[in-house]
Amino acid sequence: MTARREGARAERERERERERERERERERERERERERERARAQRESERARERERERESERERERERERERERERERERERGERERERERERERQSERVTERQSDRATE
Repeated sequence: MTARREGARAERERERERERERERERERERERERERERARAQRESERARERERERESERERERERERERERERERERERGERERERERERERQSERVTERQSDRATE
């Protein structure tokens, strides 16, 4: 009778130990899952940062293109202004020539 009780007690103890081991294994698996989730979140976060860096680079390239377009418009305005100034100067010279000819004709 005592040996049976001792055997039963030992079996219960072994079963409790097996259950503790199963619980430790479940905890290890939960930790591995948390680690996988942290790694996944970190990768996603890095991808999001990379996408944001790319969007910012594209915005900067667009700003540079706009600055270049503005510089080109400014050069075009300056070319137009110089051309208009040259045209006004040609007109003034033409008027002076005409005045001189008119002056000579009236002399």
